[in-house]
Amino acid sequence: MALKKTDLYSSLWKSCDELRGGMDAGQYKDYILTLLFVKYVSDKAKADLDSLIDVPPGGSFDDMVAAKGDKEIGDRFNKIISRLADANDLRNVIDLADFNDEEKLGKGKEMQDRLSKLVTIFSDLDFRGSRAEGDDLLGDAYEYLMRHFATESGKSKGQFYTPAEVSRVLARVVGITKDTSQDQTVYDPTCGSGSLLLKVAAEAPRGITIYGQEKDNATWALSKMNMILHGNADADILKGDTITSPQFTKGHVLETFDFAVANPPFSVKSWSNGLEHDYGRFEYGRPPEKNGDYAFLLHVLKSLNSTGKAAVILPHGVLFRGNAEADIRRRLLKQGFVKGIIGLPVNLFYGTGIAACVIVLDKENAVGRTGVFMIDASKGFIKDGNKNRLRSQDIHKIVDTFTRQIPIDRYSRMVPLSEIADPKNDYNLNLPRYIDSSEPEDIQDLHAHLHGGIPDRDLDALSGYWDAFPRLRAQLFQPNRPGYSDLTVDVSEVQQAILESPEFDEFTDEVGELVAEWFGAHRERLEEITADTLPNDLIATIGDDLLARFKPVPLLDEYDVYEQLMTYWHDTVHDDVFIIMNDGWKGAAEPRRITVDQGRRFSETPDLVVGSGRSAVKYKMDLVPPALIVARYFAKERAEADALVTAAEDAGREIEEYVEEHAVEDGLLAGAMDDDKINKVLASARLKVARHEGADADEVAALTHLIKLYNAEAVAKKAVKEAEAALNLATLKKYGDLTETDVRTLVLDDKWRTVITARVESVAESLTLTLIERIHELGRRYTETAGAIEAELEAVSARLADHFAAMGVR
Repeated sequence: MALKKTDLYSSLWKSCDELRGGMDAGQYKDYILTLLFVKYVSDKAKADLDSLIDVPPGGSFDDMVAAKGDKEIGDRFNKIISRLADANDLRNVIDLADFNDEEKLGKGKEMQDRLSKLVTIFSDLDFRGSRAEGDDLLGDAYEYLMRHFATESGKSKGQFYTPAEVSRVLARVVGITKDTSQDQTVYDPTCGSGSLLLKVAAEAPRGITIYGQEKDNATWALSKMNMILHGNADADILKGDTITSPQFTKGHVLETFDFAVANPPFSVKSWSNGLEHDYGRFEYGRPPEKNGDYAFLLHVLKSLNSTGKAAVILPHGVLFRGNAEADIRRRLLKQGFVKGIIGLPVNLFYGTGIAACVIVLDKENAVGRTGVFMIDASKGFIKDGNKNRLRSQDIHKIVDTFTRQIPIDRYSRMVPLSEIADPKNDYNLNLPRYIDSSEPEDIQDLHAHLHGGIPDRDLDALSGYWDAFPRLRAQLFQPNRPGYSDLTVDVSEVQQAILESPEFDEFTDEVGELVAEWFGAHRERLEEITADTLPNDLIATIGDDLLARFKPVPLLDEYDVYEQLMTYWHDTVHDDVFIIMNDGWKGAAEPRRITVDQGRRFSETPDLVVGSGRSAVKYKMDLVPPALIVARYFAKERAEADALVTAAEDAGREIEEYVEEHAVEDGLLAGAMDDDKINKVLASARLKVARHEGADADEVAALTHLIKLYNAEAVAKKAVKEAEAALNLATLKKYGDLTETDVRTLVLDDKWRTVITARVESVAESLTLTLIERIHELGRRYTETAGAIEAELEAVSARLADHFAAMGVR
C-alpha cells in the first residue's frame, strides 16, 4: 500500500513527540529534518542508481537502523551522517544536529531508547515509490513540519518559514508562468528555509535557476536540505547578511536577476550595523537608521535586471510612514517601479501578528506606468488555531484579480498616479485611502419606523438574490408608497415561501446540473489517473474550469464554489489520487488489514470489523469506504438491519418508560431498586424473593413484565448484532468481487461527484438562509410603526390608570 500524505504526517509528528520534552521546536526541528533527509535520499538511492545524492557504505539510513539499541547510538548516528555529508560536499549542512548531545537527548539508556524509537518511526516510511517529483508529497510534509515548528517556536524563531499560502501568492503575482524559461533566474535575499523560492520554482514547470542568501547558519542548512529534497540540488544558496554582506556581487556591483521574492524580517533596527558599501542601493534615499524595511526593498530593486520583477512582503507601515521613508516612496512611485500593492490579513505570519502587504515591483515599462493596482485582501482568510490562514479561494481570487487587473467593488482598483500624487494623499499608499473595504452600514430608516413599510433601498441591496430569483421579489413584496414596500406574507411564513418557490428549486437544480456537467467533462481525465498523473496539474485544470463555469451564475461567488472543491481535495481526494497512482484502481480499493503494530503506530480507526473479541479482524479501506459498497450493493440488507436497530431502540424505550412509571417510591418496582438504579439482574433477584415471600401479586406481575421487556430487548440487540455481522462479512467479500470498472464507478460517481455536488449545493442553501434571515430582520424591524407602539402604550397606560383607580390610588 502506497505511503499516504496523512500517514507521513502522522509518523513525522510522532517523531517530534519523542523529542519534544528535551528541547524546544527551534532545536528539535534540526534532528527531525536531518533524519527525514537521510531516510529520503537513502530510499531514493535504492530506487534510482543515477540519484544526485551519493549514499556511501556506512552512510545510509539502513546503517542507522542497524545502530538501534547500541549504547553508542548517538555517536554512531553522527558518524553515519558525516559519511553522507563528506560524500556529497554537505559538511555543515546536514551534520549540524548533534545526535550525541546528552543535554538534549538524555544520558545513557534514555538517549539509547529515544533515538531507537525515533529511527523506528522513520524506518516505517518508504520513499522508494514516492512520486514526490510530480506530486510533492514530501514537500507537503516538509511544509507541514515547518508550519508546526514555526508555531511552536513562537516570536523569536518563527522567521525561517513563510506560510505556504502566502508563498503561492508571491510566486504567482511576480509574473512567473508555465512559459518561463529554464535559464531565467529567481533570487531571494532572505530565503530562510527556502520555502518561498520553492513555491516560485513550482510555478515554472520548465525549470528556473534559483539563487538565495540566508544569514542564520542553521536556517541556511535547512534551505540547502530543502532544495535537495525538492530536486533543486543545484540551487545556489549562500550564507551572509544580505544588507551588510551581499554574496551575489561583482566587485561593488550587485548581480541582477529576472525575478526576486522576499519575506525579510520586519522593521529591523540594526540593519546598518557593519555596513561599509551600499552597492548603489540607496540612490532613491537612505532608509532610517532604526528601521530596515526599505533597505530590503531597495536591495531587491537594485538586484533586478532592466525588465526584472519582484514581490516583497513588508509591514503595512511602509505604505504610509513619513520622513525618509516617505521620500523613498515618492521617488519609487515617480520612477514607476511600483506595479501593485496587495494588503494581506492580520496574523498570517509566525513571529508577528501585524498586518502585512505585498509590494510588487516591475522595472519593465516602468517609464510608461500611470497607476498602481491595489488589492485589499484583508478580509479573506480562515482562522487556523492561533493564526489566520489564506484559503485556496483567497489565493486564487488575489492572483486572478491582480494578473487580470480586475476592478472589484470594495476589493481592488487601478489607482492613477495622479490620485496618489494629489496633495491630499501626497504619495501615501495606505490602502483605505483608495479602497473602502468596509461593509455598508445597516441604516435605520426613521420614516419607515414612523409610517411602516420596508425601505426599497434595503431590498435593492439584495439585488444578487433578485438576479438569481427574478420573480421572488414581486412574490414577497408589494408597494406601500414611493420608496417603501410591504411583505405579502407574515414574517413567520417567509422561509416557507422562499423554500417552496419554484425559482429556488430551479436555482438548486441549475447548481447541481452545472456540477454534473463539469464533472462529466473531466470524468475521462479522472478515469485515466495512472502512475504518470501529475496531481497538481490535475487539480489546477479541473479547479479552474469549475471557477469558469460558475462565474456567470448570479448570487453564487465562484470562489466560494471553488473552495468547496479545494477543501475536499486537500482532505480526501489528494490521498485518493496518490494511492491510485501508486497501486492502481483495483489495488487501491483492496481492504487493508490493520495489525496491532500498525494500529498503535498510526492510531487508525478501523472502517470494518469482522468477528468479535480476540478473533475480531479489523480492516481499513483507504479508497472505497464500506458505506459506498453497502449503499450500492446491499441497500436491502442495510434497510433490514436499520429496521432491527429501530426495533431494539423501541424495546429500550419501552423499558425506560415502564421503569419511569413504576420505579418510584412505593411503586411496583421500588423493591428492585439499588441506589436509584434498576436492571435485569436486580429485577430477577427481586422477583425470586417476591415469589418466595408471597409478595403482592401486582408487584410480581410488574417484575415479570419488566424481565419480559429486558428479554425482548436482548433478542432485538442480538438480531442487530447478527445482521450487522452478516452485512460486514458480505461487504468484505464484495471487495474481492469488484472489477476495475466497479471501483471507478464507486470512487468517481458515488464518492467524489456526490460529495462535491453536496458541498456546492450547501453554498447555495446557506446563501438562501442568509436571505431569509435578512428579510426576517427587516420585517420585524419595521412591522410596528412608532405610532402603533405609541397607541399601544397609551392603551396600556389607560388600563393601568383604571386599575389604580379601582384600588383607590389616585
